[in-house]
Amino acid sequence: MQVQTATLAAHLQKGLKSLYTLHGDEPLLIQEALDAIRLAARAQGFAERSSHTVSGAHFDWGEVLAAGGSLSLFSDKQILELRIPSGKPGKEGSVALQQLAERARGNDSVLTLVILPKLDRATKSGAWFAALEGGVTLEVSPVERAALPQWIAQRLAAQGQRVMAGVEGQRTLQFFADRVEGNLLAAHQEIQKLALLHPEGELGFEQIESAVLNVARYDVFKLSEAVLAGQPERVQRMLDGLQAEGEAEVLVHYTLAEDIRALKRVKDAINRGSPLPMALREQRVWGNKERLFERVVPRLSDAVLANLLQAAHQVDGVVKGLKRPDWPVDPWQALQRLALRLCRACAGQKPAART
Repeated sequence: MQVQTATLAAHLQKGLKSLYTLHGDEPLLIQEALDAIRLAARAQGFAERSSHTVSGAHFDWGEVLAAGGSLSLFSDKQILELRIPSGKPGKEGSVALQQLAERARGNDSVLTLVILPKLDRATKSGAWFAALEGGVTLEVSPVERAALPQWIAQRLAAQGQRVMAGVEGQRTLQFFADRVEGNLLAAHQEIQKLALLHPEGELGFEQIESAVLNVARYDVFKLSEAVLAGQPERVQRMLDGLQAEGEAEVLVHYTLAEDIRALKRVKDAINRGSPLPMALREQRVWGNKERLFERVVPRLSDAVLANLLQAAHQVDGVVKGLKRPDWPVDPWQALQRLALRLCRACAGQKPAART
């Protein structure tokens, strides 16, 4: 049984199930879902909780099975939480998870919570995950960048606050979203801070501007999405943030170059007659990046991709301390030129001068 985060509260009001599996890569939303389930469990008499984190090949799965099968001295109802940060339980873990799922059927004395990261299709097709799907599964997806202003508005409304109506309000929300740059935990903290600083009611741009710190946490994966989405201003801002935070130039270059190589491989597969969906699967392009590739690949010619591949090769040398004709000596300037060249190509624009 699958449940969405938006409908979890309504689901819990109808009654608690004995097995929940949460998977996704958004810590705030995972934590909020866990808190909601725990609160419902406490209301139904689950007074004790044991927590286990799978770490390394020598993890004791027997201890987990024993915890789920033993009675507590202080309560006849208990919560068993199991975190698998890698998303890979291994052979022994696969068997143990299937046993836990089997035990959960019709067992109202133990509430089992399994917490996983974002899973790929191959992992979801495993026997252990299929067994967990016999309970309730909750896939926690990140809030897309375009939906972040609305998400912020909803969170403000939940604490009795709102921005101004119309264009001014949208500008305020966009500013807020730009400052947190997709970091929901940071956004959540800043929203809570606004509740402490200001009473319920309407918030002006100046109030939010003065309260919201620059809490963006830039990472190369978000940079990749911004480049493929053809958002040059965002790309420039993220590159500045990565440089300021001391990110390694080599890692930034690898991310850009790998996107270019993946685009080239997908294009080559299409030229050989493969349909685009099949080419994306073969190159293991999933999730949000899959949607971006579907939009971008038809726009890119073989010549453009060949030029981008050559540019990535040139910047590889710059990042490693070599001088390349017609390229800046400074690695970050070279990375900026490469990123913006790819960004414009993804947006269907002609390359700007000297990019």
